[in-house]
Amino acid sequence: MKKFLLVVATVFSLQMASAQSYTWAENTACIFYTNCTKCHFPGGPGPFSLIDYANAFTARYAIRQAILDDYMPPWPPNENYQTYAHERLITQQEKDILVAWVDQGAVMGNLANAPTPPSFSASGSQLSQIDFSGSVGNFTNVSLTDDYRCFLIPTYFTTDQYISEIEVIPGNRSMVHHVLIYADTDTNALIALDNGDPAMGYQSFGGTGSGSSKLINGWVPGSAPASFPAGMGVKVEAGSYLVLQIHYPQGTDGETDSNTVINFKYAGGAVREVFLQPILNHITNISPPLAIAPNSTQSFVESYTIPSTAPFPYITVLSVAPHMHLVGRSIKAFAVRPGNDTVPLIDIPNWDFKWQGGYNFRQPITFPTGTVVRAEAFYDNTSANPLAPNPNNWVFAGEATTDEMMIVYFSYLYGFPGDANIVVDTVTTHPTYMGCNFVGTEEQIGANAQLQLYPNPTGYDFYIRYDQFEKSDLTVKIIDVTGRVVFQMVQPDVEAGTFVNNIPVENIIPGTYMVQIANNKGISNKTLIIVR
Repeated sequence: MKKFLLVVATVFSLQMASAQSYTWAENTACIFYTNCTKCHFPGGPGPFSLIDYANAFTARYAIRQAILDDYMPPWPPNENYQTYAHERLITQQEKDILVAWVDQGAVMGNLANAPTPPSFSASGSQLSQIDFSGSVGNFTNVSLTDDYRCFLIPTYFTTDQYISEIEVIPGNRSMVHHVLIYADTDTNALIALDNGDPAMGYQSFGGTGSGSSKLINGWVPGSAPASFPAGMGVKVEAGSYLVLQIHYPQGTDGETDSNTVINFKYAGGAVREVFLQPILNHITNISPPLAIAPNSTQSFVESYTIPSTAPFPYITVLSVAPHMHLVGRSIKAFAVRPGNDTVPLIDIPNWDFKWQGGYNFRQPITFPTGTVVRAEAFYDNTSANPLAPNPNNWVFAGEATTDEMMIVYFSYLYGFPGDANIVVDTVTTHPTYMGCNFVGTEEQIGANAQLQLYPNPTGYDFYIRYDQFEKSDLTVKIIDVTGRVVFQMVQPDVEAGTFVNNIPVENIIPGTYMVQIANNKGISNKTLIIVR
């Protein structure tokens, strides 16, 4: 009965959406900019851009099918198990409008009503600032089997650097299976390894071949740049070489990886070191050993007990990143603190090898001494799994795509009191890009009339004037064209009447921004231009 009611509700929702007329400018541009263009921008990981109407119109049928199949936007975690920072979740209303827009002919509308498009760097970088950039160059794969190839990138750091944001941009996404990023000060050993292989870079399975290499991050299909809270970062020591170990899978021989790039943003001020470790893995703490018989399914469990963290009260965990290959079908991880307090970490009920990555918690999670971290995974090596490479063969642990893995990476640091109170992402609802409105323009025009900004353009400060119809809290935000909040102010218990406040912007770089003011009745938006 519940399933029947759900179907009826969905059909009713679609009928209501279809009863209205939707256009790119007034409706779907806002939805695309909110949910899609972080990947679907020129040069980005998406197969086409959704920045402009022409590209969206061309891709309209692919968009419709991806929405109906719940394939886009990609968000594998079970949203009812744990919440994360910057979740890629789309509402049912947004889905209905996109489908109705395509069905109605994907009309353009009046472009003057469209939100200001997001902008991205020509390099395709998603970092807020690039302080270091290195590249591999052009590599043509000649191996007929899986090739784990290490490329050296000198940093020329004269002092230790702490990195707050890390980004990998593959040169050829069709052939790059994954990238592991290491830092190593034993440059002589690395150069010897590189000189020992006549091809570009050198081949190395299971690591870099140097015992002093430290894993600092990685990239897998579907992952976003890594970032850490203020005052935290991974350390790259002075004089280090970066080692990018890139996995080119079997079948990519003859293809060229054109200039895979790594970008860093440095952490400023006093910084605490963040570590990245596969705390749960199929090498040291799995039961039974990772092996799946032909035409069979198998479940596995991994468990690890946190040792003494003295003199620190606990370790502070920032993110979790599970990893499996094609036979894996689901994976869940959780922690049990002393006293039997169970903490959900990650649940991916429908594993998709193409979409994996690290998931940052909205607030860090603390693991005191004695906490048991546990993972449970299910593998399907039968014809019921369309991705299984060959259900008639055994599958063992290994690094090839046709092998399997069961790894859960954690980024963590030694804890300070108050770490659990750090807020990584304050958003508890589903905000739209720059506060845009995708339902219709009339209500939003009325709401926006309540808000005035002056002077505009401005250089160093401006006044906000807002008609408050009843007593409530007011939240004021300044949002840049990427959707990032660069200023936020909460004014509690504002009385009905005209609210006026001066806001300094001398620390905000020049550009076009959206000023958004919200109360318990709705949201008003106005464009602000900052010049110097």
